[in-house]
Parts: sequence; structure tokens; C-alpha cells
Amino acid sequence: MSLRLRLLLIIGVSLTVLWAAVAGWMFMDARQSLRDALDNRLAASARMVAGLVAQFPEPQDISASGNTPLDVVARDGVACEVSLVRSNVMIQTLARTAGSPNLTRVDPGFGTHEYGNKRWRTYVLRQGNIQIATADSIDAREALLKELLLSAGVPFVVALFGSLLLVWFGVTHGLAPLERIRDLLASRRPGDDSSLPEVKAPVELRPLLQTIEQLLERVQAAIVRERRFTDSAAHELRTPLTGVKTHIQVAKLASQRPEEAATLEASLVKADQGVLQLQNILQRLLELARLEGQPVEMEISDPVDAVRAAVEALQPIFGELLSRVSVHGAEESRPVRVAYPLLLAAIQNLIDNAMRYAPANTPIFVLIAPQSAGTMHISVVDEGTNLNAEERRQAVNRFWRGNSKIPGSGLGLSIVDAIARRHGGTFELLKRNDGGLEARLVLCIAVEAAQS
Repeated sequence: MSLRLRLLLIIGVSLTVLWAAVAGWMFMDARQSLRDALDNRLAASARMVAGLVAQFPEPQDISASGNTPLDVVARDGVACEVSLVRSNVMIQTLARTAGSPNLTRVDPGFGTHEYGNKRWRTYVLRQGNIQIATADSIDAREALLKELLLSAGVPFVVALFGSLLLVWFGVTHGLAPLERIRDLLASRRPGDDSSLPEVKAPVELRPLLQTIEQLLERVQAAIVRERRFTDSAAHELRTPLTGVKTHIQVAKLASQRPEEAATLEASLVKADQGVLQLQNILQRLLELARLEGQPVEMEISDPVDAVRAAVEALQPIFGELLSRVSVHGAEESRPVRVAYPLLLAAIQNLIDNAMRYAPANTPIFVLIAPQSAGTMHISVVDEGTNLNAEERRQAVNRFWRGNSKIPGSGLGLSIVDAIARRHGGTFELLKRNDGGLEARLVLCIAVEAAQS
């Protein structure tokens, strides 16, 4: 259901119920007022006739003058009957209007009676031995009420439908800014990164416009990041793929010549290395996508166990070269609030990066130190080439590499930075005074685990 139709239904139903209640109330009040007015007319007619009768000769003389009552033509719709009361059982009609019912036995005061299959509203007044009865037809009264209802109901219905029509135009005009915003959004091209043009909108819609603009900015920034990521990933994947294809072609040619056995073996080895590089890049890309697209569960992990597992996982790659990695501060280690697989991936990337870029035969230290602020510093220190401030800032960007000659994907430090941010920590590269770099990972200590 559209917003316009919903507003029209809410306002229309509310107006209809309210107007119907008011109209019903007014009709009931008007009906009661009409009944009271007609009753007052009956009483006034009876009193008027009583005043006229008082000026005539004695009622006994009138009754002796004839045996039949005097018929009078009624002109105002009120039936009237004048009777002489001789006793409680003898009442003689002296005069009456033509077509009036027999009112001689009606009790004094107001009443409702049925005579000849017709209902009457009566009023009886007694003055001495004279009884004056007036009556009018209930059907006539109901006809007056129907005319009143019709005369008031038709304007009410016309006014109601007119109000609903005005409400429709009012709602349409009030929702016009939303329609303009919708048209602006519908007409935007997918690659349009410009801000929304100025839209004349009421105060209530300005927060919505600001939210839409902020959303468009975030979406555009995400598109730019993904486009840059896709371009970089395509570039990084193109190089090893080209190398693998080249080495396979060389191996194919060498396989046709028995004397080129060494070339065949070398080509296959290099093709295998290229496949491993592709596998490494794809694995890092999947890790980044998993970090950015899924919620991370806060688990409690031991940094020392993660360091040892990382060194063991790198053993097939670096072999005996890992002997230069030493761990310091293991006895002061505290559990941290990070999922164990992610902590293992972060430390493994830091040690892998140090092993690749640090000079051969130089020591690599893994320092574990708790801090007073409730955080744990896990640092990997090497004696590699120094980076300036700008290079250290760019080192966490995807596919950035300090030395293109050294094999790698350029995604390791990006993954470490993403893991730190997703768990409320930080990651930074620090310059050492005696040369080299310190890759510092700062994570929150799991207080409940440390206390237990």
C-alpha cells in the first residue's frame, strides 16, 4: 500500500467517523427538539381551544341543542376534540375535527395511542367538566423527521466527499517533495558520484535528505574502494598467471627435446612457485572478504599459543630460517579478546613479512607485553630496511609492497590492520632508532580470563 493511499485512508476514516458521530448527535438532538416542539404545539392548541370554549354558552346548553357532535375542518394537521364530562363513565363529545380519532377515553396529559391501525400522539386537558383533546399522526411526525434527515444528510455527504477530495489533493501536494526525491534517485546513473541537487523540502524531510546524501557518499566510497581493489587484484593476479603460462609453454617445448631435461624441470618448478603465489594471493583476498563481510565473534585467545602455531605454520615455507625468530615476554602474556584463527593469521602475516624483508641472518623478535591500559602489545621487530613516515602509512594499503623484487601479495599487513580494527585494537609500523621496523599489534586483554 502506497503512503498516499495510507494517509488518505487514515485521514478519511478519521473524518468519516468524526463527522458521522457529530451528525448522529445533531440528528438525535434535532429529533428530540422536533418532538418537543410538536408536543408543545398540541398543548398550546388544547389551551387555545379551552380559552375559546370558555367564551361560549354553558356546555349543557350546547349539548342539548343537538345529538351529534359538531365537526370542524382541521387546517394545521392537529386533530381536536371537545367533550363534556358528566361523570367518570359518561363523556359526551361536543365538537371535533374531521377524521380525528375517538379521544374521549384518553387519560389527561401526553400519550401515544393507536386508533384504526394508525398511531397518534395525544394531549388531553380538562378544565372543570370540559375535556379538550388534541392529537397528531405519528406518521406525519416521522415524515417530518425524514425530510429533516434528508435536508441535513445530503449536504453532509457532499461535504464529506468534498473533504476527502481536498484531503487527496492535500496529501498529494504534501508528498510532492518525496516524489521529487524519488525521481532524482531514479534518474541517477550508476556511476554518478555528484551530490543531490537542491530540493525544496519541508523541515521534516531534511534529515531524510541528509541521510540519503550520506548513504550515497558511503556507497560511492565503497564502490571506489572495490574498484581499486578489483583493479589491484587483477594486476597482481595477472603477473603470476602470465609467469605460469610462460613456464608451462617452456616446459612443453623442453619436453620435446630430451637434452632439455634441466630446462623442463626448472620450468615446472617456477610454474609451481607461480601457482603457490596465486594460491597465497587468493587466500589473502578471501581472508579480507571474510573480515569485511561477516560479523566477528569475540573469543578469548592466548597470544603465546598463537605465536607458536604461526611459527609452526611457516615451517614448510622458511624451514631452518625460522630459527632466528625468538619470543620474549611469554611469561607476562595475558589472554586477548580475539578469535583464535584471526589472531593466528595476524601473527603469521607479521612474522612472514619480517622473514621476507629482513636481511638474512639477522634476528627477529616477537615481543609480548601487557600494558596498564588493559591492552596487550604483540610486536614483531626486525632489522630490515627503514621506511619513511609516508611509506609506513601506505604499508597497510592493499597490494602495497616496499620491494617488488621480493615475492609477496601485498595483502598481509592489510589483513593485520583489518583484524585489529574489527576487534577494537590498532596496528602500526614504528621506526626503530637502531634500524629496522617494529610492527606493533595492540589488542584488548580479556579481563575475566586474566582474573580467573
